[in-house]
Amino acid sequence: MPATTALRRLLAVPAVLLLFTLAACGYGSQAKDGGSVEIAAGAKKIDGLDQVRIGYFGNLTHGTALVGNRKGFFQKALGATEARYAVFNAGPSEIEALNSGSIDIGWIGPSPAINGYIKSGGTNLRIIGGSASGGVKLVVNPGKVKSLKDVKGKRIATPQLGNTQDVAFLNWAAEQGWDVDPLSGKGDVTVVRSDNKVTPDAFASGSVDGAWVPEPTASKLVAEGGKVLLDEASLWPDEKFVITNIVVRQEFLKEHPKAVEAVLKASLETNRWINAHPDEAKAAANEQLAADAGKALPAEVLDPAWESIRFTDDPLAATLDAQAAHAVKAGLLKRPDLDGIYDLTLLNKLLEAEGQDPFDDAGLGA
Repeated sequence: MPATTALRRLLAVPAVLLLFTLAACGYGSQAKDGGSVEIAAGAKKIDGLDQVRIGYFGNLTHGTALVGNRKGFFQKALGATEARYAVFNAGPSEIEALNSGSIDIGWIGPSPAINGYIKSGGTNLRIIGGSASGGVKLVVNPGKVKSLKDVKGKRIATPQLGNTQDVAFLNWAAEQGWDVDPLSGKGDVTVVRSDNKVTPDAFASGSVDGAWVPEPTASKLVAEGGKVLLDEASLWPDEKFVITNIVVRQEFLKEHPKAVEAVLKASLETNRWINAHPDEAKAAANEQLAADAGKALPAEVLDPAWESIRFTDDPLAATLDAQAAHAVKAGLLKRPDLDGIYDLTLLNKLLEAEGQDPFDDAGLGA
């Protein structure tokens, strides 16, 4: 490759990471709430706010938001202030909505949170809590791929260039000793960037041999005859790694800490309820998916997908830092300055009030 071409590609990497799908999905569609939450008589607005705007994905790894919406945990915590929801299909579009002030708080994955923080020069978002761990698998066509070494030379789908699963797969491939160009996806294994909505069809048609994807896409592929070759959790200490965090606009956090605290308290209550009532929580999440997207997941997809996700209030900050390092190692990101990306003050205040130990920000606190 000529030196000038290589230089242009290197300089283009930050723009690719931060802008590649901003226009793909707009600012998200309006979500429907559970429809059964009654505001208590005499309830007051928090900080005088008419509403708090909450964003999330129609994805089981965002189960805290799905269940919190469906069962009314957020609305109850906010009193007479309306919990208003927006559903997104991609991290960059949710980050853009956060940056523009279209939403106040959001559930989002680590890579878009990192990219959003970098894009704003560290001035817009903060990660204020954890939500979920796990729920990511490498699923393959068992007729073509029988072992991990067989992945070499195959076509493997990831959701999009530079997203959380794309980075994870590129890092794993590098650890196998395989060379892959991070931008084109070409090399010892071919990385095919494919929207999760179309990956099952691509898998069924044979245009990809496998995929490194989050739930419920992984279980959809299994339902199509795929086989789980690797669970990403097995690659992490204690099998825990962040897949979903809670972020907030810094301006909103500064001006309305009571509202942010109310949402965080509701998130803690939601996760506690999810872990105490897994079957009911699974059903509630599926009901909200149906309300948001018009279609529920079948049991053969829902059950294994839900089983592989761990709902936790711990932001697992050290694993986010590691994921950023993986993106740098893969050549998708220059080493970012993530100092200040976390502010766990309100979360740890709530935990201490419940007699629980505070969570660590891995030295990346505000």
